[in-house]
Amino acid sequence: MASHRTPAGEGPTHRAGALWCAAPRPCGALPGSRRPCRCRPSVPQATASDVKPSAARDGAGQEPLMLRALNGEVVDRPPVWMMRQAGRYMKAYQDLCAKHPSFRERSENSELAVEISLQPWEAFRPDGVILFSDILTPLPGMNIAFDIVKGRGPIIHEPIRTMEQVDALTPLNSDEACPFVGEALRSLRSAVGNEATVLGFVGAPFTLASYIVEGGSSRNYTHVKRLAFANPDVLNALLQKLADNVAKYVKYQADCGAQAVQIFDSWASSLSPSDFDVFAAPYITQIIDSVRGSHPNLPIILYISGCGGLLERMAACKPDVISVDHSVDMTDAMRRIGTGFAVQGNLDPGILFGSQKVIEDRVVEIIRAAKSQGVRHIMNLGHGVLPGTPEDNVRHYFEVAKSVQTRL
Repeated sequence: MASHRTPAGEGPTHRAGALWCAAPRPCGALPGSRRPCRCRPSVPQATASDVKPSAARDGAGQEPLMLRALNGEVVDRPPVWMMRQAGRYMKAYQDLCAKHPSFRERSENSELAVEISLQPWEAFRPDGVILFSDILTPLPGMNIAFDIVKGRGPIIHEPIRTMEQVDALTPLNSDEACPFVGEALRSLRSAVGNEATVLGFVGAPFTLASYIVEGGSSRNYTHVKRLAFANPDVLNALLQKLADNVAKYVKYQADCGAQAVQIFDSWASSLSPSDFDVFAAPYITQIIDSVRGSHPNLPIILYISGCGGLLERMAACKPDVISVDHSVDMTDAMRRIGTGFAVQGNLDPGILFGSQKVIEDRVVEIIRAAKSQGVRHIMNLGHGVLPGTPEDNVRHYFEVAKSVQTRL
């Protein structure tokens, strides 16, 4: 993936072999060749030596469709997956929950996490298989205890609101704190081979801090905003420690088999744009830069719920992929961020409660919009799939996206 990104209105992008480069001037890479773009050093991505996919491959040893699309290769259709595609709406998941009612057991037992991650893969064959886990999973490795209580969600037992508490946080050793994540990712790579891209994910520092400071979910973010505007040194110290540890966690996931990683800054839109520049963007950028230093070929996706006012700022963080939620028109989003990024999204998950004709029309509309802008596109929802969504409608969503070339 090219490290340069061109905001809208700056220099044009150019295609460099199998890679897209957004540098203002061509770098000398030959179109149609496998010669790497010189705008970014060609450094092999670190991966676990024991990751050896065994499943049937997509083509003669080709990389998965999603990776090929992100690398700028010509593909027949955009890849497709859905956020929160594992769980909630699937009967198979509900049956498993009856046997294993603890969310932490389901997500921290590698065999259960793999089984859940593969449920939608076995049912619908998405182009991305995302690890079943939680953004709070690494917190105990930082000396932050938490639980997930049915009906209440995440609970932080001792909210962090003082510098003394921040000082007590520990560096994350991912392999010691959450070895089940590594085990699950290795198993997923083996299970799907090159038929799908295995995705990991992490929480961004501000969203993690929101949970940690609030003590759980929040409607108004009173405590974290009080800290931001009354004691910003404390919040920034917390965010810095989280950024250091999240970067380690991304690298760990990549080393264990994740082929792309999505950063969820779910609550960053609770900040004003100028406050996003202080309490969110620098730490996201730090994570991305740190990961690129050791894993330059790992695609990084950035997602913010309610991102309409932050698109240009998301672009300034320079992820490889910007995930657009359904509050933003896809064509407008692409015009605002420029063509130096792949774009993911952005079907309203509520559409999946509609008729199959409505689902088809909306999926085609989004894919057509992306195609018209000449932007690499991953078909996805604008938010996670909702509980109670009919599985037949999810199946139709995938079928339409996979046959879209006959519908445009």
